[in-house]
Amino acid sequence: MTRIAMIGAGGVAQRHVGVLSTLADVQVVTVTDPAPGAAEALAATCDATPFTDIERGLEAQDVDAAYVCVPPFAHGDAERAVLARGLPMFVEKPVSVDLALAEEIDRLVTETGVVTATGYHWRCLEQVATAQQMLEAAPALLASGSWLDKRPPVSWWGHTRLSGGQVIEQLTHVLDLARLLLGEPVEVYAAGARRAGSETSTGSDGEGDPAEAGDVDDATAATVRFASGAVATLAATSLLPAKQRASLHTVSAGFSLELSEAGLVVDDGSSREVHRPSADPRTTVDQEFVDAVRGRRASTRAPYAEAVRTHRFGCAVAESARTGRPVRLGGEQS
Repeated sequence: MTRIAMIGAGGVAQRHVGVLSTLADVQVVTVTDPAPGAAEALAATCDATPFTDIERGLEAQDVDAAYVCVPPFAHGDAERAVLARGLPMFVEKPVSVDLALAEEIDRLVTETGVVTATGYHWRCLEQVATAQQMLEAAPALLASGSWLDKRPPVSWWGHTRLSGGQVIEQLTHVLDLARLLLGEPVEVYAAGARRAGSETSTGSDGEGDPAEAGDVDDATAATVRFASGAVATLAATSLLPAKQRASLHTVSAGFSLELSEAGLVVDDGSSREVHRPSADPRTTVDQEFVDAVRGRRASTRAPYAEAVRTHRFGCAVAESARTGRPVRLGGEQS
């Protein structure tokens, strides 16, 4: 039996508990959240013990691994506590609000050598491997990525110091896919736009009216150069009433690809092939982590180190949008 400690009891934690509860010989044994009611409610769904203190939640029972499913602004203490015990760790995206914290945790992961996974579940689509093979033969020179969506109904999301902004909190899936298919970015230039009079304030705990606009840009556009020679445009907005599009579109000599959670579309101008996933990547990402914890695989497809590289990309886009200046990155090839 693989025993899991769940840190966080929000919507994403609930989804992971739902998946883990369907996997053979896996049990979520503790749920920790600073809100007692939330911890108790989620714990009741999986016969776990609720806690409000991270240390107590990790010490109360013997556990084999831990999930950190907390809001962006709440990362740090949970990861340090998990790594101090040498436990395999799954961290939901984004891995932090700022880059310094993510890099600190990455160093600790390297020092402890534990198995890690992150919430970049798009990497678990089988169509990603198909796209990589096609692009290896005919590299993309042009790409466009987008996340056109609504504003999530949580009070902290609209405040940059709590969520990091839409680029870091939502578009990050597309940024991660771009790194996989195009290589490492070397320079970004971005601009943001916000509705007039939309700025508000909220407390340090993220409490407030979910309808408050905050200081997150309502729209962001970016141009990116990659070490591979490819160029891309990226767009994000939270102005819509529902998600309209979240995908990456690439153009190579002779064909284009469009990849999203819905699958892969291959278009060569005369025919259009649609490849649908045979499995839900949100289930696969949990199964792969459990398999790695059990030693059945050496690593996962979305380890913490990869998440940090994607986070670095997102932070560069956000910085450029904030300052109005291009931002250069290291650009090492993946």
